[in-house]
Amino acid sequence: MSDFFSNGWSVFIAVVTVVSIAACLLLLIVASKHKVVAGDNTTGHVWDGDLRELNNPLPRWWMGLFVLTIVFAAAYLVFYPGLGSYQGKLGWSQATQYQAEMEKARAQIEPLYARFEGMNAEQLVQDPQAMGIGERLFVNNCAQCHGSDARGSKGFPNLTDTDWLYGGDHETIMESIAKGRHGVMPPMAAAVGGAQDVRNVAHYVLSLSGSPHNAIAAQLGKAKFGACAACHGADGKGNQALGAPNLTDKVWLHGWGEQAIINIITNGKDNQMPAHADKLTPAQIRVLAAYVWGLSNGPAASARTANAQ
Repeated sequence: MSDFFSNGWSVFIAVVTVVSIAACLLLLIVASKHKVVAGDNTTGHVWDGDLRELNNPLPRWWMGLFVLTIVFAAAYLVFYPGLGSYQGKLGWSQATQYQAEMEKARAQIEPLYARFEGMNAEQLVQDPQAMGIGERLFVNNCAQCHGSDARGSKGFPNLTDTDWLYGGDHETIMESIAKGRHGVMPPMAAAVGGAQDVRNVAHYVLSLSGSPHNAIAAQLGKAKFGACAACHGADGKGNQALGAPNLTDKVWLHGWGEQAIINIITNGKDNQMPAHADKLTPAQIRVLAAYVWGLSNGPAASARTANAQ
């Protein structure tokens, strides 16, 4: 891939651009010298028996516009980037403009977030304005993966329950949003044993949560589960320091059932949550984390529990 970022490509693009503009100018010069020929003045092409194409010069107004476009193109390439790696006299770039606009927007919203300083998660959840802002931040930055209702889907955690891979307190959620998370489970089939051993471990995992399973296979898989205990713990309750899931509940992030677990053991899993520290300010992350925390601890969670009961 490094070949695509060498200086040669920059020179190539600059040469092609200059040659293209020069060719347009040459075409304009040649066309401007064409005169109307007395007599027939056709190109010799005939359609439908009597439709002939005339060989008239280009209209003056059209040629004037053509000249303006060439002048504009030349001026643009002097002041703005367009000739390979040349940055232009103004030094403009999309990245610098984006950063400037983001800094301006952040300066405008700082007074709004200043009111939330010193408020803990419980207080923020009780504040309608903070939760309104948090909801908009969630929809714009998180809903693409976790869903607009935050209930997630296969491979994307449900944020409305109390099952947390890395911890569900306000500070930990802030860290997850700011720095992102990279969860990796290596393929464990070789460490567990053969295909039958993998199946037995899958049934043992199912048994930990009281899910339907083959009791004999589960008993045989218990000894082989030792290969998994390093991350998930001997009791299968997981390890939030590692992001290892709790296998004793009935929350299945990547699918439920014998075959789904066999696939995970055999192939492993690599999940990535991107970091948002470069997109959101610390104040925004704080309010967003409070909103996410409130989904499983705030009034909305209490209302769901009451409805379920």
